[in-house]
Amino acid sequence: MDTYRPLPGTPIEELDTPCLLVDLDAVENNYRVVAETYRGTVCKMRQHTKNIKSPRLARMQIDAGGTVGGVCTAKVSEAEVMVEGGVADVLVANQVVRRDKIARLCALGRRADVKVCVDNADNLRDLSETAAAHGVSIGVLVEIHTGMGRAGARSPEQAVALAKLAQRLPGIEFKGVMSHQSSEEKDREARAIIAREYIQICLDAAAAVAAAGIPVEIVSSGETFSYDAAARIPGVTEVEGGTYALMGARYSFMEEFQIANKVLCTVISTPSPCAALADVGARAMTVPAGAPPTVEGRPGVTVERLLDEHTVLRVDDGDSLSIGDKLTLLPYYQDMLVNRWDQFIAVSGGVVREVWDIPGRGCAQ
Repeated sequence: MDTYRPLPGTPIEELDTPCLLVDLDAVENNYRVVAETYRGTVCKMRQHTKNIKSPRLARMQIDAGGTVGGVCTAKVSEAEVMVEGGVADVLVANQVVRRDKIARLCALGRRADVKVCVDNADNLRDLSETAAAHGVSIGVLVEIHTGMGRAGARSPEQAVALAKLAQRLPGIEFKGVMSHQSSEEKDREARAIIAREYIQICLDAAAAVAAAGIPVEIVSSGETFSYDAAARIPGVTEVEGGTYALMGARYSFMEEFQIANKVLCTVISTPSPCAALADVGARAMTVPAGAPPTVEGRPGVTVERLLDEHTVLRVDDGDSLSIGDKLTLLPYYQDMLVNRWDQFIAVSGGVVREVWDIPGRGCAQ
């Protein structure tokens, strides 16, 4: 557990390192982009909190606007954290199949509007039996497979069959359909085309369910890469964006968003003019797909590799580092990074504003 909690007003350069910063100005920018994108649209954002692990950050987006008034999570444990933190509308955007986890979901259903995804009739019956025993109603969305090799109904016909079963079962309220998709296409127009192709699969399933006489309240589809395109596609009611909130270099081509989660570190060794070591390593950072973090504001300094407790830096001609220098590392992809820390040090204007716990850290169940 982190025990270091700097006082508000502490200059960033005086912080003990390593530490995880959240840049409030960047977060506010990102949340403002979302609020403006969905102003006046039918489609709204349902922020995915697996990226932020913080009900406080989730509520900031809800307060900023442009959302459904709730969030989605990857796990029941994350949903518990969000409800405990004051978020009253939660979708678990995966399947929940164990009876003990279903019981936990039903317990949340007494305190919040709780929904979960299904793609299997037996799971749907288990949800119904447990919800009825607990005297609650659980909303369900049929997940639609979009070719990612993940869960989801493989055809509109399967989606219709599940929707019909959901309508008949006690303790279950059929809400609609949802789907996942992903793309790292950099061109905005190309991303919009890819988004339409993925989302249309979900819309086709929704249309088939509606044609069977079953109301479809929610079509939950789209992610950060398609947040703007999805808002313009008729029939989509919500987008499950997560990365946009804190961002990472992976999506640096989306220039309207700013990287908000940063790791501050200190140079502790300079074995040669072209090499240095900093006091943070792989235990506190992440290197997904071999992509190291980047050094903010220092184009002549690059991360060569991460050791367990240290970062090995390469220093190009024309730049130099000294022992004690502070550096800010920007993650390539932030999901795993946030999960390795107990707290955010919230900064703005070069100083600490607050220190926030990260209660969703480690929620894997």
